[in-house]
Amino acid sequence: MKENIMKHEENSISYTYTIYACYIGYVVQAIINNLPPLLFLTFQREFGISTERIGLLITINFGMQMITDSMAARFADRIGYRVSVVAAHVCSIAGLICLGILPRVMEEGYVGLVIAMLLNAVGGGLIEVLISPIVEAAPSSDAKAAAMSLLHSFYCWGHVGVVVLSTIGLNVLGMGRWYILPLLWSVIPAVNVILFLRVPINRTVSTEEQMSWRQLFGRKPFWLFFVLMICAGASEQAMSQWASMFAEVGLGVSKTMGDLLGPCLFAVLMGTSRTFYGKCGETINLKGFMAGSGMLCVLSYLLAILMKEPVLALLGCGLCGLSVGIMWPGTFSLAAKYCPQGGTLMYAFFALAGDIGCASGPGVVSVVSGLLPTYGLKAGFAAAMIFPVLLIILLLAGKELREPITFLKKTT
Repeated sequence: MKENIMKHEENSISYTYTIYACYIGYVVQAIINNLPPLLFLTFQREFGISTERIGLLITINFGMQMITDSMAARFADRIGYRVSVVAAHVCSIAGLICLGILPRVMEEGYVGLVIAMLLNAVGGGLIEVLISPIVEAAPSSDAKAAAMSLLHSFYCWGHVGVVVLSTIGLNVLGMGRWYILPLLWSVIPAVNVILFLRVPINRTVSTEEQMSWRQLFGRKPFWLFFVLMICAGASEQAMSQWASMFAEVGLGVSKTMGDLLGPCLFAVLMGTSRTFYGKCGETINLKGFMAGSGMLCVLSYLLAILMKEPVLALLGCGLCGLSVGIMWPGTFSLAAKYCPQGGTLMYAFFALAGDIGCASGPGVVSVVSGLLPTYGLKAGFAAAMIFPVLLIILLLAGKELREPITFLKKTT
Protein backbone atom coordinates (compact mmCIF):
# COMPACT_ATOMS: atom_id res chain seq x y z
CA MET A 1 0.00 0.00 0.00
CA LYS A 2 2.77 2.41 0.96
CA GLU A 3 4.60 1.68 -2.30
CA ASN A 4 1.42 2.38 -4.32
CA ILE A 5 0.93 5.70 -2.56
CA MET A 6 4.54 6.69 -3.22
CA LYS A 7 4.20 5.65 -6.86
CA HIS A 8 1.02 7.76 -7.22
CA GLU A 9 2.81 10.76 -5.70
CA GLU A 10 5.74 10.31 -8.09
CA ASN A 11 3.33 10.14 -11.05
CA SER A 12 1.58 13.31 -9.85
CA ILE A 13 4.91 15.11 -9.66
CA SER A 14 5.91 13.81 -13.11
CA TYR A 15 2.64 14.85 -14.72
CA THR A 16 2.90 18.23 -13.05
CA TYR A 17 5.90 18.84 -15.31
CA THR A 18 3.85 17.60 -18.26
CA ILE A 19 1.30 20.33 -17.53
CA TYR A 20 4.08 22.91 -17.12
CA ALA A 21 5.42 21.92 -20.53
CA CYS A 22 1.93 22.36 -21.98
CA TYR A 23 1.68 25.83 -20.44
CA ILE A 24 4.97 26.73 -22.10
CA GLY A 25 3.63 25.22 -25.34
CA TYR A 26 0.86 27.80 -25.39
CA VAL A 27 3.43 30.52 -24.68
CA VAL A 28 5.33 29.29 -27.76
CA GLN A 29 2.15 29.57 -29.81
CA ALA A 30 1.67 33.11 -28.50
CA ILE A 31 5.21 33.98 -29.62
CA ILE A 32 4.86 32.71 -33.19
CA ASN A 33 1.39 34.24 -33.64
CA ASN A 34 2.02 37.65 -32.08
CA LEU A 35 5.66 38.56 -32.66
CA PRO A 36 5.32 39.15 -36.44
CA PRO A 37 2.39 41.60 -36.08
CA LEU A 38 4.56 43.80 -33.84
CA LEU A 39 6.98 44.06 -36.78
CA PHE A 40 4.47 44.53 -39.63
CA LEU A 41 5.19 48.25 -40.03
CA THR A 42 8.93 47.55 -39.86
CA PHE A 43 8.52 44.95 -42.62
CA GLN A 44 6.62 47.48 -44.72
CA ARG A 45 9.32 50.12 -44.38
CA GLU A 46 12.39 47.87 -44.71
CA PHE A 47 11.17 45.57 -47.49
CA GLY A 48 8.61 47.81 -49.27
CA ILE A 49 5.63 45.53 -48.55
CA SER A 50 2.06 46.74 -49.07
CA THR A 51 -0.74 46.39 -46.50
CA GLU A 52 -2.38 43.76 -48.72
CA ARG A 53 0.80 41.64 -48.77
CA ILE A 54 1.12 42.01 -45.00
CA GLY A 55 -2.46 40.73 -44.76
CA LEU A 56 -1.44 37.81 -46.98
CA LEU A 57 1.23 36.86 -44.41
CA ILE A 58 -1.51 36.49 -41.80
CA THR A 59 -3.56 34.38 -44.21
CA ILE A 60 -0.52 32.21 -44.99
CA ASN A 61 0.13 31.68 -41.29
CA PHE A 62 -3.36 30.57 -40.37
CA GLY A 63 -3.95 28.88 -43.73
CA MET A 64 -0.98 26.57 -43.14
CA GLN A 65 -2.17 26.02 -39.57
CA MET A 66 -5.50 24.88 -41.05
CA ILE A 67 -3.75 22.37 -43.32
CA THR A 68 -1.70 21.13 -40.36
CA ASP A 69 -4.84 20.85 -38.18
CA SER A 70 -6.63 18.78 -40.80
CA MET A 71 -3.74 16.28 -40.98
CA ALA A 72 -2.59 16.28 -37.36
CA ALA A 73 -5.22 13.98 -35.85
CA ARG A 74 -4.36 11.17 -38.27
CA PHE A 75 -0.58 11.13 -37.91
CA ALA A 76 -0.52 12.13 -34.20
CA ASP A 77 -2.48 9.00 -33.35
CA ARG A 78 -0.14 6.90 -35.50
CA ILE A 79 3.29 8.19 -34.53
CA GLY A 80 2.41 9.27 -30.99
CA TYR A 81 1.93 12.54 -29.14
CA ARG A 82 5.55 12.86 -28.02
CA VAL A 83 7.11 12.76 -31.49
CA SER A 84 4.40 15.11 -32.81
CA VAL A 85 4.69 17.72 -30.06
CA VAL A 86 8.51 17.72 -30.23
CA ALA A 87 8.27 18.19 -34.02
CA ALA A 88 5.91 21.12 -33.39
CA HIS A 89 8.51 22.88 -31.27
CA VAL A 90 11.35 22.13 -33.70
CA CYS A 91 9.30 23.78 -36.48
CA SER A 92 8.70 26.77 -34.21
CA ILE A 93 12.42 27.11 -33.50
CA ALA A 94 13.21 26.93 -37.23
CA GLY A 95 10.49 29.46 -38.05
CA LEU A 96 11.72 32.03 -35.53
CA ILE A 97 15.34 31.66 -36.62
CA CYS A 98 14.32 32.02 -40.28
CA LEU A 99 12.25 35.10 -39.41
CA GLY A 100 15.37 36.78 -38.07
CA ILE A 101 17.73 35.67 -40.86
CA LEU A 102 16.07 34.91 -44.21
CA PRO A 103 14.37 38.27 -45.01
CA ARG A 104 17.73 40.03 -44.65
CA VAL A 105 19.81 37.59 -46.70
CA MET A 106 17.42 36.70 -49.51
CA GLU A 107 17.11 38.91 -52.57
CA GLU A 108 13.33 39.09 -52.08
CA GLY A 109 12.80 39.74 -48.37
CA TYR A 110 9.10 38.92 -48.59
CA VAL A 111 9.87 35.34 -49.65
CA GLY A 112 11.97 34.92 -46.51
CA LEU A 113 9.06 36.13 -44.41
CA VAL A 114 6.73 33.65 -46.12
CA ILE A 115 9.10 30.72 -45.43
CA ALA A 116 9.38 31.72 -41.77
CA MET A 117 5.60 32.06 -41.43
CA LEU A 118 5.04 28.63 -43.00
CA LEU A 119 7.42 26.93 -40.55
CA ASN A 120 5.86 28.76 -37.60
CA ALA A 121 2.40 27.82 -38.83
CA VAL A 122 3.20 24.09 -38.89
CA GLY A 123 4.51 24.36 -35.34
CA GLY A 124 1.53 26.39 -34.17
CA GLY A 125 -0.99 24.08 -35.80
CA LEU A 126 0.50 21.00 -34.13
CA ILE A 127 0.68 22.72 -30.75
CA GLU A 128 -2.95 23.75 -31.00
CA VAL A 129 -4.13 20.21 -31.76
CA LEU A 130 -1.93 18.37 -29.26
CA ILE A 131 -1.60 20.46 -26.11
CA SER A 132 -5.25 20.38 -24.92
CA PRO A 133 -5.64 16.57 -25.17
CA ILE A 134 -2.26 16.07 -23.45
CA VAL A 135 -3.47 18.14 -20.48
CA GLU A 136 -6.85 16.41 -20.54
CA ALA A 137 -5.16 12.99 -20.40
CA ALA A 138 -2.76 13.86 -17.56
CA PRO A 139 -3.84 11.94 -14.41
CA SER A 140 -3.72 15.00 -12.17
CA SER A 141 -7.07 14.33 -10.43
CA ASP A 142 -8.03 17.44 -8.45
CA ALA A 143 -5.51 19.62 -10.30
CA LYS A 144 -6.86 18.75 -13.75
CA ALA A 145 -9.75 21.25 -13.75
CA ALA A 146 -7.42 24.05 -12.68
CA ALA A 147 -4.86 22.99 -15.29
CA MET A 148 -7.40 23.04 -18.11
CA SER A 149 -8.89 26.39 -17.05
CA LEU A 150 -5.45 27.98 -16.83
CA LEU A 151 -4.12 26.42 -20.04
CA HIS A 152 -5.74 28.85 -22.46
CA SER A 153 -4.88 31.84 -20.27
CA PHE A 154 -1.18 31.07 -20.77
CA TYR A 155 -1.57 31.99 -24.44
CA CYS A 156 -2.71 35.41 -23.23
CA TRP A 157 0.10 35.84 -20.72
CA GLY A 158 2.52 34.70 -23.39
CA HIS A 159 1.07 37.37 -25.67
CA VAL A 160 1.62 39.99 -22.93
CA GLY A 161 5.20 38.84 -22.48
CA VAL A 162 5.86 39.02 -26.21
CA VAL A 163 4.55 42.58 -26.44
CA VAL A 164 6.23 43.94 -23.30
CA LEU A 165 9.61 42.23 -23.69
CA SER A 166 9.74 42.87 -27.45
CA THR A 167 8.91 46.54 -26.87
CA ILE A 168 11.73 46.76 -24.32
CA GLY A 169 14.02 44.86 -26.66
CA LEU A 170 13.31 47.16 -29.61
CA ASN A 171 13.98 50.21 -27.46
CA VAL A 172 17.26 48.77 -26.20
CA LEU A 173 18.47 47.29 -29.50
CA GLY A 174 16.94 49.88 -31.82
CA MET A 175 14.44 49.22 -34.62
CA GLY A 176 17.31 48.58 -37.04
CA ARG A 177 18.18 45.41 -35.09
CA TRP A 178 14.65 43.96 -34.93
CA TYR A 179 15.97 40.68 -36.39
CA ILE A 180 17.63 39.80 -33.05
CA LEU A 181 14.23 39.44 -31.34
CA PRO A 182 13.08 36.27 -33.14
CA LEU A 183 16.46 34.66 -32.44
CA LEU A 184 16.12 35.40 -28.72
CA TRP A 185 12.52 34.16 -28.58
CA SER A 186 13.54 30.85 -30.20
CA VAL A 187 15.19 29.87 -26.89
CA ILE A 188 11.79 29.17 -25.28
CA PRO A 189 10.64 26.43 -27.70
CA ALA A 190 14.18 25.00 -27.53
CA VAL A 191 13.85 24.60 -23.75
CA ASN A 192 10.40 23.06 -24.15
CA VAL A 193 11.75 20.44 -26.57
CA ILE A 194 13.91 19.15 -23.71
CA LEU A 195 10.90 19.03 -21.39
CA PHE A 196 8.66 17.16 -23.84
CA LEU A 197 11.40 14.61 -24.47
CA ARG A 198 11.35 13.70 -20.78
CA VAL A 199 7.85 14.19 -19.31
CA PRO A 200 5.21 11.39 -19.34
CA ILE A 201 2.38 11.74 -21.90
CA ASN A 202 -0.98 9.93 -21.99
CA ARG A 203 -3.86 9.71 -24.51
CA THR A 204 -7.36 11.10 -23.88
CA VAL A 205 -9.44 8.18 -25.16
CA SER A 206 -8.37 4.96 -26.83
CA THR A 207 -8.67 4.56 -30.59
CA GLU A 208 -11.51 2.08 -30.02
CA GLU A 209 -13.54 4.52 -27.85
CA GLN A 210 -12.94 7.62 -29.99
CA MET A 211 -15.70 8.69 -32.36
CA SER A 212 -15.15 8.06 -36.05
CA TRP A 213 -15.28 10.85 -38.60
CA ARG A 214 -18.77 9.75 -39.61
CA GLN A 215 -20.04 9.63 -36.02
CA LEU A 216 -18.58 13.04 -35.20
CA PHE A 217 -19.90 14.68 -38.37
CA GLY A 218 -23.33 13.17 -37.73
CA ARG A 219 -23.77 15.06 -34.47
CA LYS A 220 -25.49 18.42 -34.97
CA PRO A 221 -23.88 20.02 -31.88
CA PHE A 222 -20.45 19.39 -33.45
CA TRP A 223 -21.26 21.65 -36.41
CA LEU A 224 -22.64 24.35 -34.13
CA PHE A 225 -19.40 24.32 -32.14
CA PHE A 226 -17.39 24.25 -35.38
CA VAL A 227 -18.97 27.53 -36.51
CA LEU A 228 -18.67 29.00 -33.01
CA MET A 229 -14.93 28.27 -33.15
CA ILE A 230 -14.69 30.11 -36.48
CA CYS A 231 -16.44 33.12 -34.96
CA ALA A 232 -14.24 32.99 -31.84
CA GLY A 233 -10.99 32.89 -33.82
CA ALA A 234 -12.10 35.64 -36.20
CA SER A 235 -13.39 37.95 -33.45
CA GLU A 236 -10.10 37.59 -31.57
CA GLN A 237 -7.52 37.81 -34.35
CA ALA A 238 -9.23 40.49 -36.46
CA MET A 239 -8.38 42.91 -33.65
CA SER A 240 -5.25 41.24 -32.23
CA GLN A 241 -3.33 40.98 -35.51
CA TRP A 242 -3.98 44.59 -36.53
CA ALA A 243 -4.01 46.39 -33.14
CA SER A 244 -0.34 47.45 -33.26
CA MET A 245 -0.55 48.85 -36.79
CA PHE A 246 -3.96 50.44 -36.08
CA ALA A 247 -2.53 52.27 -33.07
CA GLU A 248 0.58 53.53 -34.86
CA VAL A 249 -0.88 54.43 -38.25
CA GLY A 250 -4.61 54.86 -37.67
CA LEU A 251 -4.37 56.70 -34.35
CA GLY A 252 -0.98 58.35 -34.78
CA VAL A 253 0.54 57.29 -31.45
CA SER A 254 4.13 56.13 -30.96
CA LYS A 255 4.95 52.47 -31.51
CA THR A 256 5.84 51.93 -27.84
CA MET A 257 2.62 53.52 -26.59
CA GLY A 258 0.55 51.85 -29.30
CA ASP A 259 1.88 48.37 -28.52
CA LEU A 260 1.39 48.76 -24.77
CA LEU A 261 -2.12 50.22 -24.99
CA GLY A 262 -3.21 48.19 -28.02
CA PRO A 263 -2.13 44.53 -28.29
CA CYS A 264 -0.70 44.41 -24.75
CA LEU A 265 -3.88 45.68 -23.08
CA PHE A 266 -5.82 43.32 -25.37
CA ALA A 267 -3.83 40.33 -24.14
CA VAL A 268 -3.94 41.32 -20.45
CA LEU A 269 -7.71 41.65 -20.48
CA MET A 270 -8.16 38.45 -22.50
CA GLY A 271 -6.06 36.57 -19.95
CA THR A 272 -7.99 38.20 -17.11
CA SER A 273 -11.27 37.03 -18.61
CA ARG A 274 -10.05 33.43 -18.93
CA THR A 275 -8.55 33.39 -15.44
CA PHE A 276 -11.75 34.85 -13.97
CA TYR A 277 -13.90 32.16 -15.55
CA GLY A 278 -11.42 29.50 -14.45
CA LYS A 279 -11.84 30.67 -10.84
CA CYS A 280 -15.57 31.45 -10.85
CA GLY A 281 -16.89 29.20 -13.62
CA GLU A 282 -18.79 26.92 -11.26
CA THR A 283 -21.28 29.71 -10.49
CA ILE A 284 -21.54 31.21 -14.00
CA ASN A 285 -23.72 29.96 -16.85
CA LEU A 286 -21.23 29.48 -19.69
CA LYS A 287 -23.71 30.03 -22.52
CA GLY A 288 -24.92 33.30 -20.99
CA PHE A 289 -21.37 34.44 -20.28
CA MET A 290 -20.38 33.79 -23.89
CA ALA A 291 -23.42 35.64 -25.27
CA GLY A 292 -22.70 38.63 -23.03
CA SER A 293 -19.07 38.55 -24.14
CA GLY A 294 -20.21 38.64 -27.78
CA MET A 295 -22.22 41.79 -27.08
CA LEU A 296 -19.24 43.40 -25.35
CA CYS A 297 -17.11 42.45 -28.37
CA VAL A 298 -19.44 44.36 -30.71
CA LEU A 299 -19.28 47.37 -28.39
CA SER A 300 -15.47 47.23 -28.26
CA TYR A 301 -15.23 47.23 -32.07
CA LEU A 302 -17.56 50.22 -32.20
CA LEU A 303 -15.34 52.09 -29.72
CA ALA A 304 -12.24 51.43 -31.81
CA ILE A 305 -14.03 52.54 -34.98
CA LEU A 306 -15.97 55.58 -33.81
CA MET A 307 -13.82 57.21 -31.10
CA LYS A 308 -11.65 60.05 -32.41
CA GLU A 309 -9.70 60.27 -29.16
CA PRO A 310 -6.82 57.74 -29.44
CA VAL A 311 -7.04 56.70 -25.78
CA LEU A 312 -10.72 55.77 -26.14
CA ALA A 313 -10.11 53.95 -29.41
CA LEU A 314 -7.30 51.96 -27.78
CA LEU A 315 -9.64 51.22 -24.89
CA GLY A 316 -11.87 49.58 -27.49
CA CYS A 317 -8.93 47.38 -28.53
CA GLY A 318 -8.38 46.37 -24.93
CA LEU A 319 -12.05 45.66 -24.21
CA CYS A 320 -12.08 43.42 -27.27
CA GLY A 321 -9.52 41.23 -25.49
CA LEU A 322 -11.76 41.06 -22.41
CA SER A 323 -14.75 40.11 -24.54
CA VAL A 324 -13.12 37.37 -26.66
CA GLY A 325 -11.32 35.68 -23.77
CA ILE A 326 -14.05 33.14 -23.04
CA MET A 327 -15.09 32.44 -26.65
CA TRP A 328 -12.39 29.90 -27.58
CA PRO A 329 -12.06 27.92 -24.30
CA GLY A 330 -15.81 28.27 -23.70
CA THR A 331 -16.57 26.53 -26.97
CA PHE A 332 -14.15 23.73 -25.99
CA SER A 333 -15.97 23.35 -22.66
CA LEU A 334 -19.41 23.16 -24.29
CA ALA A 335 -18.12 20.67 -26.85
CA ALA A 336 -16.61 18.46 -24.13
CA LYS A 337 -20.07 18.35 -22.54
CA TYR A 338 -22.00 17.47 -25.71
CA CYS A 339 -19.33 15.38 -27.52
CA PRO A 340 -17.36 13.69 -24.69
CA GLN A 341 -15.87 10.98 -26.94
CA GLY A 342 -14.62 13.29 -29.67
CA GLY A 343 -10.98 12.66 -28.74
CA THR A 344 -8.04 13.92 -30.79
CA LEU A 345 -10.19 14.07 -33.91
CA MET A 346 -12.57 16.59 -32.37
CA TYR A 347 -9.71 18.73 -31.04
CA ALA A 348 -8.13 18.71 -34.49
CA PHE A 349 -11.29 19.87 -36.23
CA PHE A 350 -11.95 22.57 -33.64
CA ALA A 351 -8.37 23.75 -34.10
CA LEU A 352 -9.06 23.79 -37.85
CA ALA A 353 -12.24 25.81 -37.30
CA GLY A 354 -10.44 28.22 -35.01
CA ASP A 355 -7.70 28.75 -37.57
CA ILE A 356 -10.26 29.31 -40.32
CA GLY A 357 -11.56 32.10 -38.12
CA CYS A 358 -8.05 33.34 -37.30
CA ALA A 359 -7.36 33.65 -41.04
CA SER A 360 -10.80 34.99 -41.97
CA GLY A 361 -10.96 37.79 -39.38
CA PRO A 362 -7.66 39.52 -40.22
CA GLY A 363 -8.23 38.70 -43.91
CA VAL A 364 -11.55 40.53 -43.93
CA VAL A 365 -9.92 43.51 -42.21
CA SER A 366 -7.12 43.54 -44.80
CA VAL A 367 -9.38 43.26 -47.87
CA VAL A 368 -11.95 45.82 -46.74
CA SER A 369 -9.23 48.24 -45.62
CA GLY A 370 -7.66 47.98 -49.07
CA LEU A 371 -11.01 48.53 -50.81
CA LEU A 372 -11.82 51.57 -48.65
CA PRO A 373 -8.45 53.29 -48.11
CA THR A 374 -10.13 56.52 -46.99
CA TYR A 375 -11.30 54.79 -43.82
CA GLY A 376 -8.45 52.27 -43.62
CA LEU A 377 -8.44 49.77 -40.76
CA LYS A 378 -11.59 51.26 -39.26
CA ALA A 379 -13.54 50.05 -42.28
CA GLY A 380 -11.95 46.64 -41.88
CA PHE A 381 -12.93 46.47 -38.20
CA ALA A 382 -16.50 47.42 -39.11
CA ALA A 383 -16.69 44.49 -41.52
CA ALA A 384 -15.18 42.11 -38.94
CA MET A 385 -18.04 42.84 -36.53
CA ILE A 386 -20.05 40.22 -38.43
CA PHE A 387 -18.22 37.49 -36.51
CA PRO A 388 -19.23 38.39 -32.91
CA VAL A 389 -22.74 39.16 -34.19
CA LEU A 390 -22.98 35.67 -35.72
CA LEU A 391 -21.68 34.13 -32.48
CA ILE A 392 -24.43 35.84 -30.50
CA ILE A 393 -27.10 34.65 -32.95
CA LEU A 394 -25.88 31.06 -32.79
CA LEU A 395 -25.82 31.03 -28.99
CA LEU A 396 -29.32 32.50 -28.78
CA ALA A 397 -30.89 30.47 -31.58
CA GLY A 398 -28.93 27.18 -31.50
CA LYS A 399 -31.47 24.46 -30.71
CA GLU A 400 -28.69 22.00 -29.96
CA LEU A 401 -27.82 23.95 -26.80
CA ARG A 402 -30.82 23.48 -24.55
CA GLU A 403 -29.40 25.57 -21.70
CA PRO A 404 -31.34 28.79 -21.02
CA ILE A 405 -29.58 32.12 -21.41
CA THR A 406 -28.72 33.25 -17.87
CA PHE A 407 -25.55 34.68 -16.36
CA LEU A 408 -25.55 32.72 -13.11
CA LYS A 409 -26.21 29.03 -12.67
CA LYS A 410 -29.33 28.12 -10.73
CA THR A 411 -28.60 26.82 -7.27
CA THR A 412 -30.70 24.16 -5.62
